[in-house]
Amino acid sequence: MHHHGYVWTGPKQRFDQEALRRPPHTESPPAGSRPDVMQRYREVAAAFPTADLPPLETAYWLLKPRSLVQGTWEQPKEAATWLGERLAEYAPRFAADHDRHSSRLDRLVNAAVEQLHAGADVSYGFYLERPSYLSLAVVTCSPNRAHAQLACPVAGDIGRLAGDRRG
Repeated sequence: MHHHGYVWTGPKQRFDQEALRRPPHTESPPAGSRPDVMQRYREVAAAFPTADLPPLETAYWLLKPRSLVQGTWEQPKEAATWLGERLAEYAPRFAADHDRHSSRLDRLVNAAVEQLHAGADVSYGFYLERPSYLSLAVVTCSPNRAHAQLACPVAGDIGRLAGDRRG
């Protein structure tokens, strides 16, 4: 088991485009569906795998391009440390004062260690200066507890990426 880290920042309006944040249904709309439904399905099917938007379910980061992986760690503590570094980096830009407090950030990091150790994913989101949004995620991989069938996006590179601290 290992963990991948992901960061996304951008306009809240873009983050709210939920259709691009969920994978398309496994079956296309039935024959005879309205043209606009068919067109929308094709758009989402083409856009989801390559869009850098955070997926609605954290595990679906594993369906995204490997280039979006910001780091890979074998140990939950290492992944949580990276998460803590990202929280500290962005904290001055958090819109809510209470989100900036170091004691709150420490609690989030400690909770992340526990969740990752249990094999769960971690996902945090914060409003930044309006109208921006920050999404941070650490996804457990090989296998993912929520979606064990999802393949690792960097399976061939694990040895090279283990301990990577990009971000």
